[in-house]
Amino acid sequence: MDRSQLDFSNPNWKKQFQEDFDKRFSLPHLRDVIDVEPRPTTFSLKSRTPLENVNGSMQESWNGYVNDDDRALLKVIKFASPTSAGADCIDPDCSWVEQWVHRAGPRKQIYFEPQYVKAGIVTCGGLCPGLNDVIRQIVLTLEKYGVKNIVGIQHGFRGFFEDHLSEVPLSRHVVQNINLAGGSFLGVSRGGASISDIVDSIQARRLDMLFVLGGNGTHAGANAIHEECRKRKLQVSIVCVPKTIDNDILLMDKTFGFDTAVEAAQRAINSAYIEAHSAFHGIGLVKLMGRSSGFITMHASLSSGQVDICLIPEVPFTLDGPNGVLRHLEHLIETKGFALVCVAEGAGQEYLQKSNATDASGNMVLSDIGVHLQQKIKFHFKDIGVHSDVKYIDPTYMLRAVRANASDAILCTVLGQNAVHGAFAGFSGITTGVCNTHNVYLPIQEVIKTTRFVDPNSRMWHRCLTSTGQPDFH
Repeated sequence: MDRSQLDFSNPNWKKQFQEDFDKRFSLPHLRDVIDVEPRPTTFSLKSRTPLENVNGSMQESWNGYVNDDDRALLKVIKFASPTSAGADCIDPDCSWVEQWVHRAGPRKQIYFEPQYVKAGIVTCGGLCPGLNDVIRQIVLTLEKYGVKNIVGIQHGFRGFFEDHLSEVPLSRHVVQNINLAGGSFLGVSRGGASISDIVDSIQARRLDMLFVLGGNGTHAGANAIHEECRKRKLQVSIVCVPKTIDNDILLMDKTFGFDTAVEAAQRAINSAYIEAHSAFHGIGLVKLMGRSSGFITMHASLSSGQVDICLIPEVPFTLDGPNGVLRHLEHLIETKGFALVCVAEGAGQEYLQKSNATDASGNMVLSDIGVHLQQKIKFHFKDIGVHSDVKYIDPTYMLRAVRANASDAILCTVLGQNAVHGAFAGFSGITTGVCNTHNVYLPIQEVIKTTRFVDPNSRMWHRCLTSTGQPDFH
C-alpha cells in the first residue's frame, strides 16, 4: 500500500498499514505452491557431524534455533517531526508505526533431506571484495547440514547455458583457502540467458537450492527465476546474498564489500592529498565508484578527513558562478594553498555528453566526470591567471579487486551461513541482510523496488559536510 493511498483521517490507518506491511514482507515459502512436509533439522553445534536422529531429541537440548515468529524492527528511530534530519515519516504527524521483518538463522524444522540435496552457487555482475568468503561459508554450512553434492556455476548466469562452462564441484577441501584472495573463485559475468532457459538448466542439473550472489539487477533476475520455479511447482529454493560495493540495496545497513572498498579508497585519497599538499597550488582530484549512489565517496571522504569537496550523484552542484565548485577551489587555494576533491563516478553527469550506451546488465555507460573536472579546473585557473597543479587519480577497479577486510569477512560469513539456513527453512525468493544491526530475511521483490540513495537530509551527509567544510554549491 502506497502512503498516498492511506486515509490518515481513518482511526484504523495504522492497523491497515501494518497488515499491508506484514503481507508485503511475509517470506515466500515452498509450502505456498507444493505439498512438502518438514523434518527435524540436521544442523547442530552440539554434534561434530550432522544430526542423524529423526525424532529431534538432540535439538531440544540446544537453544540455538530461531523461531519462525521471531522478528526484528526495520526502523528504530521515532521522529518527532517531518523536519527532523533524515526523517522518514508515514503520516504528516510522524506517528510511530512498528514495522517488523523476519529474523534470519537456523530453524528446528527443515524442508529438504540433506543427503539428497544438490546445491548450486553462482556469482553475477561485477567483482566485489568478499565473494570468496561468502562462497566458502555457504559450502561449509551446507556440509554442516550434511549436504554432499555442492557445485559452482561458472561466470554468472552464463554458466547455465554455455556448454564449455562446466559445473565446479565444491567441498570444504576445495574452498578452504579461497577467502585469502580477491575476485571470485567461480568467475563473474553480466547479463545471461532467458529466465525460462535458466530454469530448464536448473531442472536438467537437478538443483534443489541455488544461492545467487549479486546486486540489484541480479536480485531481479533471481526473483524471476524464483517465480518461474513456482509456476512449474518445483521444489527449488532460490536465495540471494546482496553483493555491491556501492551499498545501494534498499533497507539494508550495508552490503558486503562496501567497508573494504572505502578502506581501499583511502590509499588513493591519501596519495592525492600528498601530491596536492606537496605541490605549489596543488589540487588533488580522486574519482571513486558509485553509479547512482554516493555512499563510497561520502564514507571515504569522512574516513579520510582530508577531503575539502565531496561530490555525489544525489546532490546537484554547479561548477561556475559565485556559488560554484570552481569559486570554492579558488578560495581554498587562497586560504590554505592546496585542495582535495573526491567525486563519485555518477556525479555531475548533466555536464557531460550522454552516450546512451548500456552494458550487459542494462546499466547506462557513464561519461567520465573525473576527466571533465580535471580539464575544467585547469582551464579555470589558467583563465583567472592563477597557477594550479592538478593531479587526477582514478583507482576504479582497484577498490573491488582486493580481498575482504576483517569487518567484511565477518559480514560475509554471517550472510553465507544465513543464506543456507534460509534455504533449508524452505524459503525461496528471499535475500539476507543486516537491518539495524540484526540479521534478517527479506522478500527479494521488496529490495529491488528502487536503488538505495544517500539522503541529502541525512545526518551522515551532514557529518560529511561538517568534515569537508564545503558550502552549498547551488
